[in-house]
Amino acid sequence: MKGHEHHANAHSGHEMMHAPAATAQDDYRRAYDATQPDPGGRVVTVELEAREASWPLGDGRQFAAWAFNGQVPGPTLEARVGDVLEVRLTNRLPEPTTIHWHGLQLPAPMDGTDIVQRTVAPGETYTYRFRASDAGTFWYHSHTNETVQMERGLYGALVVRGDEGLVFDGEQVLVFDDLKLDARGWLARFGGFVQGHDGREGDVRLINGKVEPHLAIAAGQVERWRLVNASSARYVRFALGGASFRIVASDVGLLEAPREAREVLLAPGERVDLAIGPFAEGQALPIESLAYWRMTVKRRKTEPFGTLRVGPVRPSSAVIPDRLRSIAPLAAPDAAPSRTIRFGARFSLRHGLVFVVNGQRHYQDHPVRVGELQVWEIVNETNMDHPFHLHGFAFQVLSVNGKPRAWKSWEDVVNLPPRSRTRIAWIPDDRPGRWMYHCHILEHHASGMMGHFDVIR
Repeated sequence: MKGHEHHANAHSGHEMMHAPAATAQDDYRRAYDATQPDPGGRVVTVELEAREASWPLGDGRQFAAWAFNGQVPGPTLEARVGDVLEVRLTNRLPEPTTIHWHGLQLPAPMDGTDIVQRTVAPGETYTYRFRASDAGTFWYHSHTNETVQMERGLYGALVVRGDEGLVFDGEQVLVFDDLKLDARGWLARFGGFVQGHDGREGDVRLINGKVEPHLAIAAGQVERWRLVNASSARYVRFALGGASFRIVASDVGLLEAPREAREVLLAPGERVDLAIGPFAEGQALPIESLAYWRMTVKRRKTEPFGTLRVGPVRPSSAVIPDRLRSIAPLAAPDAAPSRTIRFGARFSLRHGLVFVVNGQRHYQDHPVRVGELQVWEIVNETNMDHPFHLHGFAFQVLSVNGKPRAWKSWEDVVNLPPRSRTRIAWIPDDRPGRWMYHCHILEHHASGMMGHFDVIR
């Protein structure tokens, strides 16, 4: 869904605040109006209504959803790099809501959390306006009462296109999710120790809101699949029945070079772009999540999410270069950390098991200054995986347990293995305000595994 578009005459205002840059870090100290498009860009206007709706699961069942524009996932929004998205949210739900623009680098007041905006009350309307600065696969979702609102369907994909130099024969956006229903087919009760510990996982597995759908591809062709894991807590260890594919992009755009793989792990909140195919006519490939135990009470075996069927041969014009882009490293893998963040857990007489940052629920962290290199060491002190998500900024993963990563990329989510140390690097550009980071297992986030910090000039 591209919405309504018009070209804007406003200049983007990329004036430097200082004298010519003495170091690369000075490039981040730019003052600009991130609500105006780049020259030649457009303003893409979108109407989103959050309301109750019937959600057909595709297997004969209907589910009472909370949905954007009456569909789950919500409409896929599209823009090009340099465009401004102007999204008018009208809330028809019985409770307040907001929209978080996951992975997008936007002004702090547009981040869609209740620390930067007043929640949108039932019957009210709020307009988000921000420039799309990076090509990639992103998504949007409620950031109010997330454990309920996202479970009920308040999420959708967002694609920002750029001049990447890749050509595909087709494209599919696949949003992975699951639902936890009771024996009557109603939304299962929220709460309990297992759900609080593991996060909420269901046995109704969905792609684009449908139970185990059949997808199609033409034989001989290569498609771009944009994968989004919108689950509350489920890890998706994606595979196509053992067939190989190429990973071309992660959270925030292209890798430096395609990576050949037969599986890829997506923690909650993560995205990945794959080059799928070519296949032979008549093949039927299971779209599945391989067994992955993240040290939870309930172990997940290999489970089906859908099926890919290969149709008659069509000619291919796909072009996937061996080199996709260059990513300059921000720091060495063994760079000294400027901050240590500890993800942990403890028992509370009042709340039972709680997940914490640096020993505290909803930790207030120290500010960071525009243009100053941040090297954060994130220590997972628990015996289970946690997906770390940084709002509003992209980072590079330098190392995990001291081992440098084999590839460079820009991310906003990284999985933290049990009892591990993960070092990331990022530089805050000139978007001061209140920001946050947190575990993207929604129940852990709600429990308190999140930190707040300010970006200051």
